[in-house]
Amino acid sequence: MSKMASNRGASRRIPENESSIAYVQMDGLAVMKMVKHSHEECTGNMEVAQGALLGLVVDNCLEITNCFPFPKHNDDSMDEEEYQLAMMRRLRRVNVDHFHVGWYQSADVGNFLSLPLLESQYHYQTSIEESVVVIYDTQKSARGFLTLKAYRLTPQAIAMYKENEFTPEALHFLESSNILKDSRDASLAYINLIFQVGYESLFIEVPIVIKNSQLTNILLSELTEMIPEEDGSKFLDLGTASVLENQLRCLMDRVDELNQEAIKFNRYQQQVIRQQQDKHRYLQKRTQENAARQAKDEPLLPEEDLNKLFRPIPTPHRLNPMIVSGQINTYSQHISQFCSQSLAKLYITQSLQAAKEGKSAP
Repeated sequence: MSKMASNRGASRRIPENESSIAYVQMDGLAVMKMVKHSHEECTGNMEVAQGALLGLVVDNCLEITNCFPFPKHNDDSMDEEEYQLAMMRRLRRVNVDHFHVGWYQSADVGNFLSLPLLESQYHYQTSIEESVVVIYDTQKSARGFLTLKAYRLTPQAIAMYKENEFTPEALHFLESSNILKDSRDASLAYINLIFQVGYESLFIEVPIVIKNSQLTNILLSELTEMIPEEDGSKFLDLGTASVLENQLRCLMDRVDELNQEAIKFNRYQQQVIRQQQDKHRYLQKRTQENAARQAKDEPLLPEEDLNKLFRPIPTPHRLNPMIVSGQINTYSQHISQFCSQSLAKLYITQSLQAAKEGKSAP
């Protein structure tokens, strides 16, 4: 998928700082295709659904008018790049927008943030600057809340991938944008330091607007009137224990994973401190030996390369802990929003029940 993105869009390359995508407009046809594909993959073999987004850029709006799924990874007889090129050629023949403007992926309660998604979006955005990734939440949508979100990588995240350095020092002092790179002003240098790369600065969300034709809106209005009143007003459903349990279980798994990463980093820090102490003791011993040799008019010991005696300990990459922290933050936001909605429903239900009991009392 990333190879396809790098081959496409070479002629449409735009500098990273000149992005003017203010919002994403999706046609109802593209949304329904994406929903159908995601639920088919989710109910069939529980795999993640992925596909290409087609459309064009109009002023500050990215219009997505069509999409098609990527071939499955277990199908070795089909080349993914050739498949996408063939699909876009066929769409062009029937006068359908065929410009590649991004990709979509299904997710389950915010677990979309991962290293493959970060890497794929980096390749897309560096070759097709206006591209976005659209995330469709299958579980939340199945309960009646259509969840579509579009994301783009921030300049900090793109700079991080270009440098290919994921050490704590690199992430802490990474420049926020190319504007500050050549600055010599002290105030801008200070601003540069506070723009640290964290999970909150990896992606930026782009608003999504769904657009339908007038005939489609008329059809939807007629279908809404055909729905029985009791089927269309089940907004006080309190059967939410299974959803909350699933979210809490996922949150506990991510916290355990982050704890393991913290243990690894603490172990690395202890090893560095122990090595620094060994270096200090070694230098003190060499200094004492040279002082004794100098007192006896003997030649001093030759200087040795400390990096050969004490090999530098490899610094653990901090990208995976950053991604896990982002997943924890997403789960926490979902649980907070979910619990506040459930509590509001509970209080409303209690008031309705109390009012009903008051009326039935003699």
